[in-house]
Order: sequence, then structure tokens, then C-alpha cells
Amino acid sequence: MSVNKVILLGRVGRDPDVRYVAQNQPVASFTLATTDRAYTNANGVDVPERTEWHNIVMWGKNAEVAERYIRKGTQIYLEGRLRTRAWEDRNQVKRYTTEVYVDTFELLARPRENTAPQQPAGPQNNG
Repeated sequence: MSVNKVILLGRVGRDPDVRYVAQNQPVASFTLATTDRAYTNANGVDVPERTEWHNIVMWGKNAEVAERYIRKGTQIYLEGRLRTRAWEDRNQVKRYTTEVYVDTFELLARPRENTAPQQPAGPQNNG
């Protein structure tokens, strides 16, 4: 018996790149950041915050939802499995990448807004 299960909760690093493959099947790919908080260990040593980046792949209906609703900064929870691909680059060097193929996911929060609230342009006359 074996298990290949990934559970991640993080923020999307870039808008999904959606393409259509054989028989008009949608595939979405994007990055997801998960961050371990900074802390001070028992010896008084400060351990800095650490961000890990994950390559995410969604197929079919999940990819369609990603295309419509997921944007850079969106917080999502996902479950999936790891897949590693290999290829040769232009110089015949073998390259590898590990991706998370999503089975299910939930949108948790919209992207953070870094803009200040808009102020009215001038005094309003109500009468």
C-alpha cells in the first residue's frame, strides 16, 4: 500500500495560466506560496520566516473554476497528489519538476488589496 496525498493552504503567486489540450480539455497552472512563520527557538535563536513555492496543476472543471475565480493573492486550500516530470532542455540536460495535481480545492479569501480607501472627490450636496 502507498499514499500520495498533499494538503496545502497558501496564497496564489500568479494568475493561472490556462491552456486547452486534446479535445478542448482545460489545464490551469500557477504557483502557490506556503509560509512558515518566524519564531524564536528554545535557545533564543531567531528563525526567520520561510516561504516555499509549489507548482500547481488543475484539470477539467477545476481548471475552469481557476480561470474564472483564482487570481494572484487568492488564498486557497487544496488537496492533491505529487507528480514529477522529466524533460531534456536545449542543451540535452535532463531537467525535473515536481507539481501538485489538484483533486479538490476551496477558495478561502480574495487577493489582498494594497490600496487605501477612496475618499470622496469633494463635498456632497444632498439638498
